[in-house]
Amino acid sequence: MLQPKWSLHSMSGKWVEEGTPVSQPYFPQTYPQPQVDGSRREKNSGSKCVISMHSRTTIIQDPKNPEHMKMFTFDLAYWSHNGFQKDKDGVFISADPSSKFAGQRDVFHDLGRGILDSAWQGYNTTLLAYGQTGSGKSYSMIGFGANKGIIPNVCEELFKAIENREKNQEYQVTFSMLEIYNEQVRDLLSRTKKPGGLKVREDQQLGFYVDGLKSVPCENYAQIERLMEQGTKIRTTASTNMNASSSRSHMVITIQFKQVFLDRDLTKQSSINLVDLAGSERQKSSGSEGDRLREGSRVNLSLTNLGNVISALADEAMGKKVLHIPYRDSVLTKLLQSALGGNSRTTLIAAISPADICYEETLSTLRYAERAKKIQNKATVNTSTLLRESRTENKLLLGCGNCRMAELPACLLAEQGLWPPTSPMTWARQLEQAQREWQQHYVAIAQEQQMMKSFPHLLNVNEDPQLTGVLKYFIQAGSCDAGQAASNAITLRGLGISDKHASFTNLDGKVTVTPHSKCKVVVNGVPITTKTKLQHLDRIILGSNSAYLYIGLPSERGGEDLSRYDYDFFQLERAAAEGVSVDKLGAVHNGAGKADPSVLAVFQDYIKLMPLVAEANQMSEELRKGLKMELKVKNLASSDSRGCDLQKEVMVKVTSQRTHEVWIWSKAKFINRKFLMEELYQRFLDGEDSHVAQEDDPFWDPVEVIHLGSAHIWLQSLAYCMKFEEQVEFLNCDGLREAVLHIHITPCFPTGQAHGEEDVVIDPLELLGKRMDFHIHIVRCLGTKWLKEDAERGIQIGYRIYDLPNTLYTKPVWKIVNPQIEETIQFTALNASQEFLNYLQTNALIVDLWGLQEGCAELSCSWANFMVTSEGHIMVDTKKSSTMMDPGQTTSNQISELYLKLLKLEQETDLLRNINRVLRVENVFLKESLEKIGACQQGERPLRSWCLVSL
Repeated sequence: MLQPKWSLHSMSGKWVEEGTPVSQPYFPQTYPQPQVDGSRREKNSGSKCVISMHSRTTIIQDPKNPEHMKMFTFDLAYWSHNGFQKDKDGVFISADPSSKFAGQRDVFHDLGRGILDSAWQGYNTTLLAYGQTGSGKSYSMIGFGANKGIIPNVCEELFKAIENREKNQEYQVTFSMLEIYNEQVRDLLSRTKKPGGLKVREDQQLGFYVDGLKSVPCENYAQIERLMEQGTKIRTTASTNMNASSSRSHMVITIQFKQVFLDRDLTKQSSINLVDLAGSERQKSSGSEGDRLREGSRVNLSLTNLGNVISALADEAMGKKVLHIPYRDSVLTKLLQSALGGNSRTTLIAAISPADICYEETLSTLRYAERAKKIQNKATVNTSTLLRESRTENKLLLGCGNCRMAELPACLLAEQGLWPPTSPMTWARQLEQAQREWQQHYVAIAQEQQMMKSFPHLLNVNEDPQLTGVLKYFIQAGSCDAGQAASNAITLRGLGISDKHASFTNLDGKVTVTPHSKCKVVVNGVPITTKTKLQHLDRIILGSNSAYLYIGLPSERGGEDLSRYDYDFFQLERAAAEGVSVDKLGAVHNGAGKADPSVLAVFQDYIKLMPLVAEANQMSEELRKGLKMELKVKNLASSDSRGCDLQKEVMVKVTSQRTHEVWIWSKAKFINRKFLMEELYQRFLDGEDSHVAQEDDPFWDPVEVIHLGSAHIWLQSLAYCMKFEEQVEFLNCDGLREAVLHIHITPCFPTGQAHGEEDVVIDPLELLGKRMDFHIHIVRCLGTKWLKEDAERGIQIGYRIYDLPNTLYTKPVWKIVNPQIEETIQFTALNASQEFLNYLQTNALIVDLWGLQEGCAELSCSWANFMVTSEGHIMVDTKKSSTMMDPGQTTSNQISELYLKLLKLEQETDLLRNINRVLRVENVFLKESLEKIGACQQGERPLRSWCLVSL
C-alpha cells in the first residue's frame, strides 16, 4: 500500500520543505473525514514509490530511467511512507524504534515550537505550505482526525502558555481568516460577500493590507476552533457557489499576538501568518499545453508570481543584480511581502508525493524549495512603548477619517509593529462585544447539534476532505422544497440546481425525494425522475455535481463508519452506473492478479474528470454556448501494427449542438479550458458582462480534422505474393464500428500487372534480395456514421507502410455517405530485406479514417519526402539505401553499381554471420564432449586449441 511521505527543510529566517502522510482530517465535525484523496488515487493507480530519505537528504528517482537520481539536502526531512501504526487515540506513531516514520507531533516539535518561541519573543512569523493537490499541505497545516496539524497545535499551545501568565502582563489574541481565489479576496469570517472581493490597499507606513478584513478577539482555544469551523463553512459555501475547487485557492490565517507589560510601559507584537497555498500543479500538466488560450486563466497567477518573487529574492541573496522584485504582480505576493525577504521568520513546508505518476510535480516542488532556502530574511523584534503607540493611534485615526479601529487591517498593523494601543478597558470592551457574538454562535451550535440528533439530514461531500461534512440540511416533518430560491426550506447552491429543484418529504417514518420537472437528481449513482424512498446513508447528487450523504431517521442509524462515503466513492458509484469500470477499459491482469498500472491511471483520470465535464456542460447550458462535452478514452480498442494495445488516455469530445462541429480536447486542454469557463461563469453570476470576443472564448475553437477510427489490414499474404481483398471495419475510440473499408493489396510486376497464382511463393525467404512491387488500392468507404450525422461533412483516409517518412492521404470526399475512393498507389522494394519480410509476416497496415468539417484544413502530404523509382513508384524498405543516397534522388538510374554491389556484400555478410553462430554452438558442444571423454580416459590430454570462425 503506497503511502506518501514528508520532506522538510528549514533555513535561517526560516524556510522549510516537507511532504504528506495520510489519515483523516482534523475538524470538529460529526462527519468522519476520508483519507487524503491524492494518496488514495495514487494507490488505486498502482503507483510505485520513487522517493527515499536519509537524514536530511531527499533522493528522487526517475521512473523512466531508474538509474537517474536527483538529490536535495534540506535542514529537515520527514518520512511517512511506512513504518507507522495507530495508537489507542487514533494518532499515527512509529511502529517500532527502528522506524523512520515522523508524525504530526514530530513536525510540531520542530516547527510549531519555533513559531511559538518567535511569537513570544516579538518576531513576526509566517508558515507557508506548498505542493501539488493531494500531497498533504492541508494535513500538515490543519491535520486529520486525532492527528492535529500545526495550526490547531500552535493555537492550543499558545493559550496553554497564556494561562500561566504573570499578573502584571496582559495578552491579546485576535484571529482572522481569508481566502484568495482568482485574484479575489474573501473574508471567511464574514457572511457578507462583496462583489469582486475585498480590496487590497497600500499605505506608506503599513504597506499592503486587506481593507475591511474582520479580526476577532479570542480568549481561549475553543473559540479558535469555532472560528475555524465558521471559516471552513463559509469557504465550503463559496466553493459551491463559485464552482471553484478549494485546491485552487489560498487560505490565510492570521493570529495577532500582543503582550502588554504594564509594569514596564512596553508592548511586544507578533503576527503569525499561516498560509495553505493552492495546488502547485505546473501549467503544462494542469492544463495549458497545446491550447491557444494557455495564458488566459488567472487561477494559477498567484503561484506563478510567488515563484517569480522567490527566484528574484534567491538571486539577490546569491549576490546577483536584481532590478525588481515583482511583489505587486498578484494579491498573494502583495500580502506576503513582509514574509518574503522582509521582517518575518518564515518557514516553507513543501509537501511532496512519493508516487511515480507524480514524479514531475515532486521534482518541481523540490527545486522550488531549493531556491527558496537561499532567501535570507531580516526579522526584528516588534516592541514599542505605550506612549509611542498612543501617538501612532492618533495618526492612524486622523488618516482614516471616521473609521473605527476595530475595522482597521489588523494583520498588517501587527506586522509593522504599528498596532494601536489598547488600554485594559478598550481590550475588555472588545472582548465584551465578541462575547455577545460568541453567545449567539454557541446557541446556534447547540441548536444544530440537537437537530442532528432528531431529524434526518443531508451532509455535503466535497472533493476537498477539509470541506466535507461542513454543510447540513435538515429534513423536518412534512414536505419541504430544496433549490436556489431563498423561499425554499432548504436553500442550496451549486451548478445545475434550479430555483425549485426537488422536494423532500418526511412522513410516517419514511423520507422520500421527488425531482421537480427535468431537474437532475441522482441516488446511489442512478438518475431518478419520480418519487424515491431514501435509505440511511444513500448518496444523492443534485444538479451537476452537488453531492450529499443522507443521514436517516434516528431509529435507522447505527455505528457506521461514514468515512468510506467520500467524494471518490460517489464518483466511482456514478461511473459504475454508467457502465465505466477498470475491466471495460481493458485492464490486463497478470498471474499475480494485479491490474495494468497504466489502465488504472486512466481509470482514475476518467473518474476525476467526470464531475468536471458535468460542470462544464452546465456552464455551457447556462451561458447558452450550446456545447455538449463527453468523456472518451483514446485508444480504448486500438492496437499498434503488431497487435499490441496502444497507450490509453482520457480525452473530451466537444460537440456544438447548433453547428454539429466537433473538437477533441486532451485532458490538459480541457482542464485549462474549464478554469477559463469558471472565470467567465463567475462574471455571469456577478451580473457582469460575460460576453467575450470569439478568439478569447473558452467555449470556442477553430474547426479541426477529427480522427474517427482505425482499421488493421494484416500483410502476411503479401509476403507470399498473394492478393488480399477484404472489407474491414474502422473501429472508433469506443471500439465500435465507425465505417467499413473496402481495400485491395495486390502483388504486381514493375509494369503494374498483377501477379498470377503461379507467382505465389512457398517461403518468403525466396523474395530476399529481390525486387517486390505491390498495389494498395483504396476502393470505397461504406456506412460512415460521421457522414450520416451531418451530410455537409467529408472524410479522408490515411496510411503509412513500413519505413515511409510520411503518411499518405486520399483525396477528400465531401457530402457522400458511401464515398467511392478509387485511389491506387504502387510501392516498390528494390531489394527486399529480411527486416521487411519479417514486417510483412508479423505486422498490419493501419489505415486511419479522418473526419472533415466545413472550414477545416484538409490533410495532405508532399511527395518530395518520398524516394521513387524511374516508373514513379514509391520506394519502401529504403533503410540501407538512405544511408548511401541523397533523398533528392528520384530515379533508379541514379543508384550506382557500387551501391548494388554493397547490398550484395551485406547480404553475403549476414549469411556468414549466421554460419558463424552455428559453428560457435557446435564448437561449444564438441569442447564439452571432448572434455568428458578426456576425463574418462587416463593418459589422454584434452584438446585445448580450437578453430573458430569469427567475423
